[in-house]
Formats: sequence, C-alpha cells, structure tokens
Amino acid sequence: MRIDPGLEVAVDAFVDAVSRALVLATASLPDQNPDALERSTITEAFNLSCGFIDADRLATDDELWALIGAFGRRMGPDFARSTPDDLRADGTTTGASRWLSSTSDLFEILLGVDRRNATDLATTYYEHALALAHMVASLDTHTGRNELLAIDAYRALLLSAIKGAPGGDPIRTDRDVNGPGLASSARGPVYAVAGPADPTQDPPARPLEDVLAELEDLVGLAEVKREVKLVTDLLQVQRLRRERGLPVAESSRHLIFTGNPGTGKTTVARLLAQIYRTLGVVTRGHLVETDRAGLVAGFVGQTATRVTEAFDRADEGVLLIDEAYALVRGSDTDFGREAIDTIVKLVEDRRDRLVVIAAGYPDEMADFVAANPGLPSRFSRTIAFPDYDDDELTEIFTKLCAENDYDCGVESTAAARAWLAAQPRGKGFGNGRLARNLFEQALGRQAGRLVAKRQPTNDELTALLPVDIVGDP
Repeated sequence: MRIDPGLEVAVDAFVDAVSRALVLATASLPDQNPDALERSTITEAFNLSCGFIDADRLATDDELWALIGAFGRRMGPDFARSTPDDLRADGTTTGASRWLSSTSDLFEILLGVDRRNATDLATTYYEHALALAHMVASLDTHTGRNELLAIDAYRALLLSAIKGAPGGDPIRTDRDVNGPGLASSARGPVYAVAGPADPTQDPPARPLEDVLAELEDLVGLAEVKREVKLVTDLLQVQRLRRERGLPVAESSRHLIFTGNPGTGKTTVARLLAQIYRTLGVVTRGHLVETDRAGLVAGFVGQTATRVTEAFDRADEGVLLIDEAYALVRGSDTDFGREAIDTIVKLVEDRRDRLVVIAAGYPDEMADFVAANPGLPSRFSRTIAFPDYDDDELTEIFTKLCAENDYDCGVESTAAARAWLAAQPRGKGFGNGRLARNLFEQALGRQAGRLVAKRQPTNDELTALLPVDIVGDP
C-alpha cells in the first residue's frame, strides 16, 4: 500500500533542526557526541508522534502506517516490518499522550541554554514540534476536537516555558500595543461598507505566532481564545492535506459570535481575518463591518444590491454583520428577510472567497439562524463571548492607563474597581467600553483639576487620583 510521506518529512525536519540545536547547546562539553544527540532527537520525535496519535485514544491504520514509514529506517528492520496490528498488540501508542503533559528533558536542556545565553534554541524545538503535531493530525480525513485540544494544550505548555527565557517571548516579534492587549497592526485594515477598499494598501500578512500572541494578550476570553486556536489548528491541518493531494473533510468557515457589546467580538474578528489570510483561506484578510442599516433598503430591489455591495467590499476578506438578528425583525413589508435570503445565496456562491461572521446577543442570534433553512449548515460554529468580571474590567482600565502613560496607583485602581463593580449588569452591559468610558472620564476630570495650576509637573500631568476616577463625593 502507498504510505503518505507527510509524517516522514516532518520527522526529518524535526530531527535535523533539533539535533543541530542540541549540538549548539552542548558545544562547550568536552565529550559531545553528535550521533548520540541525533538518536535522542529521533526518540523525542517518536514519542511526540505517538503522543499526538494517542490524543484521541484511537490509533487508525493511516496513522500507524505513517508512523512505520517515518521511523522504519531509523528504528531497525523489526519496526520497519511491523503492521498496524502489530503496533496495537504491542501497545506502541497506548497511553503515549502522557508525553504531552509536561516538557521533556531534551526541551529543558535547550531552554536552560536559552536562559543562560539569551538564545532561542527552544523556539526551534517549539516550531518543529507544532509542525509535527499538525502533520499527525492531518493523517486522517477527519480531525477530532480532542486532537485539536491536544495541540493547543501542548502549544500553551511550551510557550509558557519559553516566556521565562531572557528577552521575553522569543517567538513573538510585534509588541507595539495600541489598546487593551491589542497590537496596532491587529487593528486594521478595517473598512466600513460605505468606504473604499484598496487592495494595494493592505499590510503584509503577519506571522501566525504574532497574531496568536496578540489574541492571547487580550484580557479574559479564555474560551474564546481556545475556540479561535482550534479553528486555526484545523485550518492548518486541512491545508497540509490539500498540499499532499489528500481529501479534505470540508467544514463551514463562517461563524456566529454571541455576546453583549464591548466583549471583544470586533477585535477577535480582526485577528481572525489576519489568521485566515496568513493561512491562505483568503487573499487579503481585511475586515468589513456592516449592520442592518448597511444592508436593508427601503425600496424593492435595493436590498439585494446593498448586500451584494457589502460582499464585494469584503471579497477575499471577512464580513462582520453586527446585530445580525435585527434583519429578522420588522413588518411583513420589511426587506430584512430579503437581506437574509441574499446573504445565504452569496455565502454559498462565494464560499471560497470570503468568510462571514454574524454577531449579536445570544438569544436573538438564535432567531437569526432560524430565519432561513440555509443558515444552520452555513453557520454551524458559535463562539460565545462572556461578560468581563470586575477583575478583568479593572485590568482593561489599568492597561489603558499604562498604554497612555498615566500612573494609576493602588488607591486609584481600587476606586476604579469599586466603580466598575457597582455598575448594573443587565442586557447590553457595556463591558470593555464601560472601562474605556471610565478612563476617558477620568482624563476629563484630571484636566479640570489641573487647569487651575499654572505649571503642573510631569508627575501631576500623568497621575490619576481617586477623585479623577469617581469625581467629587
């Protein structure tokens, strides 16, 4: 039978790169043995491969044949002559997922050298280990959620260790922050439907690890981050299969975002657009935002044209329809239903050209999906954005202070937290916008407090006092 060579290629790349990293790490040792280092790296690659095969507790024939093909020439003739049934009988991959629960001795050696010498040898391991993980996940036509969760957990494990090395995070290259945990490059390009979209002005595609780092820096949203990374890993796996000419179990890329205002839906949509571009899902990766007012017209024949124009502007990018549930509401003569019907048609006609994200309140978005029988299959994945808790809102506020060079001391931070905690949390709770509004109000009160001073010092100009946060009692 024909054995897919993808895993062998990934193993070769891992062994070559990590072996060279080990040689560099042990260069000062008098009894360095490159052959022994390579053998250790081969064992490492084997353990990782078996671990990711075992992630879903199901070792398929395709996975085991690929394992035999990748390691047969490296582990001797007996292993090379094995069959999947032989490996199952020997329990070769059974329980191997334990290798993914902690960092290995080999990785710790590289990390230790990085910490002493400010190198990035552990990053080499990280990059090739993740490539190996995605390759294993691509061996079967269907990639299960448990496999994707294992990749995400292993990524987090290695990144957590690497962040402790000198110089911060050696994988991330863009640290220009222009908002609460959001790099300026993650904030664009964004086009309103009414504005022009010039492809020549698009910034270059960003490295995937940079975008994921920006996502991770957002306050809160743990489950949202996990779901976005699962989408990202699945897209990488599907791309690997396409590159090798293998069948792909296609799934809809369109998404439903549910949550109150200010929970980060637009921010995450921007980052997803960049992820889609980096992974080749779309060519441009820009984000176009619209809502009912931008899609529904008042006369017969105009609504379909408006919807088409929105899709045209979002072509090869992402279209975010905010408060999409509003399209369902209206009288019998309203054209919102026409907009929905047109969306369904264009989502199908342009399924390979753009991604649509429909956003809004949780209960109302269920009405949107139920409005047309074609919507549930095209918007099959929902990502829920929870409200921020008091600690998270306070963190957003203090980040805004720090990023704008304002000093918010312990007492002022406590005052901000108390004010945020006192706000009613009903439907439409402002979340991050509430924290931003408090910050802007504090700046206004501080300006009013300092206006009487003839020459305030730099410390006075940058200090936010409790009275600036909550006003005069």
